[in-house]
Amino acid sequence: MSEAAAPSAQRPKVLYLSHGPDALYEVMRQRAAPALDLMTLKEDCDSERLSLIGRADAVIVAAYPLTGPMIERAAELRFVHHQGVGYQDTIDLDALTKRGARLAITPTGTTTGVAEHTVLLALAVLRRLPFADAELRQGRFHVNALRPQSRELAGKTIGYIGMGRIGQEAARRFRAFDTKGLYHDPAVTLTAAEEDRLAVTAAPLKEVIEAADILTLHIPSTPATRHLINTARLALMKPTAILINTARGPVVDEVALAEALARGQIAGAGLDVFETEPPDPSSPLMAMHNTVLTPHISAGTLDAFATKMDAVFANLHRFFKGEPIENEIHL
Repeated sequence: MSEAAAPSAQRPKVLYLSHGPDALYEVMRQRAAPALDLMTLKEDCDSERLSLIGRADAVIVAAYPLTGPMIERAAELRFVHHQGVGYQDTIDLDALTKRGARLAITPTGTTTGVAEHTVLLALAVLRRLPFADAELRQGRFHVNALRPQSRELAGKTIGYIGMGRIGQEAARRFRAFDTKGLYHDPAVTLTAAEEDRLAVTAAPLKEVIEAADILTLHIPSTPATRHLINTARLALMKPTAILINTARGPVVDEVALAEALARGQIAGAGLDVFETEPPDPSSPLMAMHNTVLTPHISAGTLDAFATKMDAVFANLHRFFKGEPIENEIHL
């Protein structure tokens, strides 16, 4: 048994760093019992986080970032488990390395929700759904006024930047709407059979952007992908095209996107992620009728959460038993 996984005299304490409703806490408690002591927040405040983290042997990180000062306070911390996969922008890796704690991620549970949400955003932008709904509730019945801006998904060309597990699941769902696709992903090479099944073809990045009626992003946030969608690449898109981002906010230059939307350079955008979260309420994106904005909830379903917690707590139990853990990130 490794020193890092040596058992404590009492049940190991696991802190869930984000604040959530009791229904989510109950899902976790069922999976923690009886071996682990789950600590949850009564309020969404850092004073309580700092109080609890000092006693935590492990921390589960979701959207709320695990900062350097928190890690410095966590004298007992041995293991951090990210609820998803985007650990790069939610965990202070230098501080975690200095602490000597181990890190794992949770690929499971995300794929279906994000793929479904990608299609949802595309349909909502194409049909101006939020605007139509809001107007109807105000007594304005736009039975024909929206017709010139509304379009169907069938027959469209989908451009995929990233063709990993989520990109492939999104493509499988888009194909059901009689679409075809081009994809760019230097890290993924699909077989001819896989491309046929998903109705996609590999192409250079520029060609994907130029051909897409709907350009959808499925790549991580890294220094190399920061502002991948910028002024120059937005200028390559069709004026009738829409952009969908359910990946990570920094992949898109939001200032450039707002300018492109305002000028009619592209037709619309559906965003579940933002450069800064929560986004600034004064952002011009907030007032545009051709945007659909959601608060980073593409994987935020109860189904996904239960699946994720199955994987997270199975790994936590392995760690505290001194067994090999899955999906470890080696710092």
